[in-house]
Amino acid sequence: MRTLSTTDLQDLIQNEKPFLLVNVLPAKMFPETELPGSVNVPLEDPDFASRIEQLAGGKSNPVITYCANEDCPASEEAAEALELAGFRDVADYSAGAAGWRAEADAAAPSRR
Repeated sequence: MRTLSTTDLQDLIQNEKPFLLVNVLPAKMFPETELPGSVNVPLEDPDFASRIEQLAGGKSNPVITYCANEDCPASEEAAEALELAGFRDVADYSAGAAGWRAEADAAAPSRR
C-alpha cells in the first residue's frame, strides 16, 4: 500500500487523474471531515469493499482512503482491507482531513 502526502494528493487532484477518494469514518463525522470530491463509505459498513468496488468502477481503478488525522488508524485499516479484497491500486492519505486543512490554512494569505 502506498502512503500519500498532502502534496501528492493535491497533485493528483490538479492533474485530474481519475481516482476514488474515500472518507472511511462514520457517516456522522463526514460533514466535518469531507475533502473536495470525496465520498463517505464507513469502514464499519458490512459491504465496505463491494461498495468501494461499485463506486470505483472495479478493483483495478485507483482508490485513496483517508480519515480524520495521522493518529486515526481507520484509513490504513481500510486500505489494507481493500488490498485483501483484491483491489490493485490502493493508497492511504495518512494526514487525513486535519492534514488537508492544515495545508490549506498554511497556504492561505495571512490576515493582518
